[in-house]
Order: sequence, then C-alpha cells, then structure tokens
Amino acid sequence: MNDTADNIRHIMNVGFSYEWVSGKKGMVYMTERKDPFADAAEILCDEVRSAALALPAGKRSAIQEIRLRAEKPLCFSDGTSSLFTDSSGRILYSPGENAFRVTRRQVYDTFRRLCSYSVHSCQNEIRSGFITIKGGHRAGICGTAVMEEGRLSTVTDISSINIRIARQVFGAAEKLMQKIFPFQGGVLLIGAPASGKTTLLRDLARSLSLGIGCRMQRTSVIDERGELAGTYEGVAYNDLGLCDVFNGYPKGEGILQAVRAMSPQVIICDELGSSEDVRLAEQGFHAGAVMIASLHAPDFESLLQRKQAQQILETGAFRTAVLLSSSDRPGEISQIMDIRERGCLS
Repeated sequence: MNDTADNIRHIMNVGFSYEWVSGKKGMVYMTERKDPFADAAEILCDEVRSAALALPAGKRSAIQEIRLRAEKPLCFSDGTSSLFTDSSGRILYSPGENAFRVTRRQVYDTFRRLCSYSVHSCQNEIRSGFITIKGGHRAGICGTAVMEEGRLSTVTDISSINIRIARQVFGAAEKLMQKIFPFQGGVLLIGAPASGKTTLLRDLARSLSLGIGCRMQRTSVIDERGELAGTYEGVAYNDLGLCDVFNGYPKGEGILQAVRAMSPQVIICDELGSSEDVRLAEQGFHAGAVMIASLHAPDFESLLQRKQAQQILETGAFRTAVLLSSSDRPGEISQIMDIRERGCLS
C-alpha cells in the first residue's frame, strides 16, 4: 500500500465497509462496498421500494435522484435525463401507460417513514423543505404551505418527495488538493445544483483531517443539514476521517462554536446563508482558520450578481474560487480562480 493507504487504514471504523481499488498512475484508493441507491431506497414505502430495487444494478449506480409525485410515474434522474420503470424493473424513457405510478397513499406512507412515524418531531426540517435520512441522503418535501403571521408554519398534503442519493467518492478531491494546498486563503466551491459540491467537500474534509496529500489539519465541519457527515441518531454514516462535526448547528453558530472550542485550522461548511453566517465566517477567518464553503451559481459572473455573494467576497475570508462543471459531470473542475486578482490558476 502507498502512504495514502497507510494514513487511512487506522480510521476504518465499524459501520464502514471498504475495498481497495487500483486507480490511475498506480494510486490506491478506497471505495464503499455498499450500494448507495439501495441504501436510500430503504426509506421508501414497500411498493415503491420494490419498484425502485427492480432497476438493473448497472443503472442504479448512475441514479442521483428518486422522485415520487402523487398519482404520477415514479421518476429517476441520472443528472442528464429522466428515467421511468414498469413494475418489473424494465427501463422506460418516457412516462407511458406501463410506467409504475405512485399513489397518494404511497407518497404519504413514504413521508411518514422519512419522519420515523413522528411528523411532529420533524417540523423544523419540514419547514426548511427537506429531511436528512440515515446515510446522509436528503429528501426534499413539496406540498401545501400552512402560514402563520406571514411565515411558513408547516407543510401539509405532501404531494412530492425527491430523494437525493448521497455518495462518497474517495479520492474525489485529490486533484483539487494538488492545486489549492498549501492554502493561500479560503476556498469557495461554486457550481449548479448536483454539480458535486457536497461530494468534494466530504473528500476535502476527510483528506485534510487525515493528512492525505498534506500535513494533518485540525478540521471542523459545520453540518447544518446533515448532508456532509450523514449523522443519524448520533452516528456519522459518511466517513469524514478525524473531523470534529457540528451536526445540525446553524452555520454561523457552528463556526463560532468551532473557533471557541476546537481551535480548528480548517472550517468546512456547505452554502453560507444569512448575513450573520457571512459575519461569523469572517470571524473564523480572523481567528486563523481556513474557510472552505460552497455556493450555488452556474458561473463566477452570475455569482457576482448576488448581493450576499458580494458580501462574502468582501470579507477577505476567501481567496480561491473553484468552478465546477455542470450536473452531467459531477465533481469535475472547470476552472480555479484567484478571487482577488480574478485570474485563472489552472
């Protein structure tokens, strides 16, 4: 085994199952043996789960989303196109008469399973529009809004559920690490939805905390939505190495707590939201931590049109912008830019 393998071997915890795979240029890396598609499908009600698992294994590996709509065909997305299936698992490329249709009851049964049969306990997540489930998968919720005093109170009559399948890709950030380490400042991952930002953040967290391609860094992860570590009932189902994970913390509060309690060298979080998040990200930067975060935007020029993005850039906490390709090539880097000089680094 090479140094990467030696660095990783000591954190192979119970709950993770790996196999060593030979990659390009003789690199050895780890990949999970579990099937993320089947793992995500476990949350579906019985009839829909059976229809989903009837998909051929070769197709499952490319599926990014499983979408249920009341009284509509069950739909799968691979990032570039939508697929359908009949009850036997035969692939359909249009929602014809033979397509497996999801009933209103099946949507509701799946929703109850998402909430562990306690809808009341999931109200905060429901209001935010998604529920994170075991394995780090994320279920988006759509239905009828209930408003109180002009604010969303809850969602009823659930009509659509979109399950985004979380996959760990060990070594996904290897090329990126070679470009950005040692850090010249904070790093922003910029890309459209499903372009691979979360996958790269996970692998950056694992690599930095374990010293893969760098000296080991004290790394704190602010996992507000539970997607990065996939924490479920106190157990992290995604491998982030030796990171300190602040699960469920609002990003701003998590950054503040990390600085106070864990003396991190690197702080990683997903998309920065409020102005308070931006202010506290700046505080983390001034405390000496390298900030790594993601932002939704198809390109850097579009990002500059957003007021909040301008605030983020003005903090000085971020030096490098990593632009990702489209969702049909998740995790592929199209450009790396120096934010201050607006120059291309690669």
